Amino acid sequence: MHNPGTATPERFPAQDRFAEGAQFIAGRPAKGTSGRRHTVIDPATGAEVYTYETAGTDDVDAAVAAARAAFPDWAATTPGERSDALHRFAAVLADRAEELARAESLQCGKPLKLTREFDVPGTIDNTAFFAGAARHLQGQSAGEYSGDHTSYVRREPIGVVGSTAPWNYPLQMAAWKILPAVAAGNTVVLKPAEITPLTSLLFAQAATDAGIPDGVINIVTGTGKEAGEHLVGHPDVAMTSFTGSTAVGRRVAEIATATVKRLHLELGGKAPFVVFDDADLTAAVHGAVAGAIINTGQDCTAATRAYVQRPLYEAFVERTAALMETVRLGDPFAPGTDLGPLISHAQRDRVAAFVDRARAYARVVTGGEAPQGDLKAGAYYRPTLIADAAQDSEIVQSEIFGPVLVVLPFDGDDEGIRLANDTPYGLAASAWSTNVYRANRATREIKAGCVWVNDHIPIISEMPHGGYKASGFGKDMSTYSFEEYTQVKHVMFDNTAVAEKDWHRTVFGDR
Repeated sequence: MHNPGTATPERFPAQDRFAEGAQFIAGRPAKGTSGRRHTVIDPATGAEVYTYETAGTDDVDAAVAAARAAFPDWAATTPGERSDALHRFAAVLADRAEELARAESLQCGKPLKLTREFDVPGTIDNTAFFAGAARHLQGQSAGEYSGDHTSYVRREPIGVVGSTAPWNYPLQMAAWKILPAVAAGNTVVLKPAEITPLTSLLFAQAATDAGIPDGVINIVTGTGKEAGEHLVGHPDVAMTSFTGSTAVGRRVAEIATATVKRLHLELGGKAPFVVFDDADLTAAVHGAVAGAIINTGQDCTAATRAYVQRPLYEAFVERTAALMETVRLGDPFAPGTDLGPLISHAQRDRVAAFVDRARAYARVVTGGEAPQGDLKAGAYYRPTLIADAAQDSEIVQSEIFGPVLVVLPFDGDDEGIRLANDTPYGLAASAWSTNVYRANRATREIKAGCVWVNDHIPIISEMPHGGYKASGFGKDMSTYSFEEYTQVKHVMFDNTAVAEKDWHRTVFGDR
């Protein structure tokens, strides 16, 4: 039995698409067989949205079998055929943009303006990008590198890819996992987070409606411990791609290593936001607030550590706090809402605990509390600015995943860059300066997969996304992602037609 929950058709126009279950295997929706049920909760109200049967290991096996069966024919399609299919897919997603935006807002608590203007159009653009990129799976051009042979490089699909997507950007992460793999000729089994499966399922349904063959894209919705680990360790899965916390990433790596499969990890972050003393202060303040609270701070690239050179430090703290206090919390579906709830009350309490512990050694300048009144039932937390923390403190070193920005001063440029690099993470960073040489030095020396200059957060389909250090390895988006999802094969032809070659005498016989 599936409980459709209490969401109105206006808030959840796609709810009828989930009547058959929260699994999508071989082109058809299905019920899970684990014997357990899970309820998707609207974090803005605490109301039940959708209850479903979760996937068990048998469902994972069925999805992998469907992907394996679909692989030979999909891998044999021409790049042009895959491109055409993805163009049709982008068109279907565009037609369903509003229902995707509303489903994403409902399950995640994101303001509707964010899903309409960021999550959904970004996903459609990513689909259109990979429709074009599918025609450009190029290897090294042919050449006679040994003199006696012609060599060239082929890029070939790997096989079945088992991917896991997180709950903070369910739609975009599903796209980031699925699109490059499919464009390269692979088939996919994706496990979304069990608390946010709705848009991943809508994404897979749209692919089937666009004519992508059954079994190319499959969704299994279950827990990480049961469905996720079984998918990663499955002998018929040739590669696993995971986005999530560094701690869980280590566990994924252990399982993948045991089965000797390719591994792609996009893990946690603690992005530094380095403001030099010649920066445009207004730009830096606005960039810091937007970069810190986007998606209620539940973003691995969110601005979390602002290092501000001492001449600007006090003004930055004062103006950032004042701007944070203008941010409007409210119903994600209300036009005036800037900030929605965190994903759950458990996550809200986790964030609050970080801030409460920091009160013993730092100053909470603004925020640091959950709102009351009409928002009390939701998982809301006010934008929070913390100052005067030590570099080695928990609030500076640990990923909080909430709307919390900590600000620290620095003196010379060497110190600012050193502090920016002084965490285990290296996913993203930004440098704020009007001096091109200063900014260019920061982009060279900050150890992160993306360094913005005078901005923080924007991403584009044409450029890669991925980290250094404990933030993982490998790239999402861009044609660089094909490095993850293709096998590189060297092909070498003899050009001499000589039966008894001179190099043979190096191995046996005499010249």
